[in-house]
Amino acid sequence: MLDETSWDGADHAGADHADAGDAPAADAPAADAPHAAAPVLLTDEEARVLGCLLEKERTTPDDYPLTANALMRACNQSTSRDPVVAYDQRTVEGAVASLKAAGLVRFVHMPSGRAVTKYRHVAGECFSLDQRALAVVCLLLLRGPQTVGELKTRSERLAAFADLGEVSDTLDRLAAAPAPFVVAFERAPGQKEQRWAHLLCGTPEPPTVAVGGSVGMASGPTSAQRIAALELEVEDLRSDVNRLRSWADSVAAELGIDRPPLGGDDFAVTPVS
Repeated sequence: MLDETSWDGADHAGADHADAGDAPAADAPAADAPHAAAPVLLTDEEARVLGCLLEKERTTPDDYPLTANALMRACNQSTSRDPVVAYDQRTVEGAVASLKAAGLVRFVHMPSGRAVTKYRHVAGECFSLDQRALAVVCLLLLRGPQTVGELKTRSERLAAFADLGEVSDTLDRLAAAPAPFVVAFERAPGQKEQRWAHLLCGTPEPPTVAVGGSVGMASGPTSAQRIAALELEVEDLRSDVNRLRSWADSVAAELGIDRPPLGGDDFAVTPVS
């Protein structure tokens, strides 16, 4: 549906943009503009990938679009994620391919002289959603059911909401779409506020109230999943350190000087080519 494109970064500064060769981006829909119906029902993996692309476009614009490896790390973060997962690269690439087929993601070829493919979402164009609506959908995709207050607090780097009323208005618009994007759960016993969830993976199970009043989904991450996700993060960090050490060795050799000691030099680390 959407062709692969090239990317030079000149048109991207953390806001909406168009790829080279695309038609000029349309103005963002007005606050009261109707939302188009969601064209697909996503799997959990596709929802996590889409949520990560939505998030990283706003929070780390200098690194966006994302490579497959960066996208995998974003999916497997142990913070700001519920549930915590441990996807491998094949899982992430499969989800990206499905999202591309659905018209929600584009593959971007970077003009850097290397064969680097990155990924960016086009959810705003496909769903006709403004940035506030995208921010709410992003948070619900990544963190599960949340209250209006939680969405307001967690959206600071994604979109500007002046107050809780603007968050509520955005949720109401998403819920009133021809094919609703979100649904509100009735308050459970012991809860002070209702919680909202996205509908892009179908109708979700209501959040459960655990002993002590903490709220979670019917099925949460296991300790093994959290450990696996942390191990993946450590492995990625170790690989980055190896590359930095190898680069520092090369620079020192070219300058004819001894490389200053780096943290971890006391440990045996295999250089990364």
